[in-house]
Amino acid sequence: QVQLLESGGGSVQAGGSLRLSCAASGYTQCIRWFRQAPGKERDWVALISRGGGSTYYADSVKGRFTITQDNAKNTVFLQMNSLKPEDTAVYYCAAPRGSVCPSRPIDDAYYWGQGAQVTVSS
Repeated sequence: QVQLLESGGGSVQAGGSLRLSCAASGYTQCIRWFRQAPGKERDWVALISRGGGSTYYADSVKGRFTITQDNAKNTVFLQMNSLKPEDTAVYYCAAPRGSVCPSRPIDDAYYWGQGAQVTVSS
């Protein structure tokens, strides 16, 4: 069992920045951030491989979002810059129950954080 505690988020104007944190109670091979806007499906945003530190991003956030980790604190961060109104969503961090992080938000495949609201106004 892995528990994830998210912090950060909030409201910002377009062009601004926010940082999300995800503190994990245990180590997992990877952590993925997802987001879900009202009336839309949950989509993946960023992925970090905990061992090697490799990172991957959805095209919609590439160049604006950065996922990093602090291994000593078992915490993963999502730095979000140049925010746009279309980035408005609830953001979830997710740690796999197995050894891989599927790109689809399969409930049974992940432990989930509680979600953090990010609102970007124009």
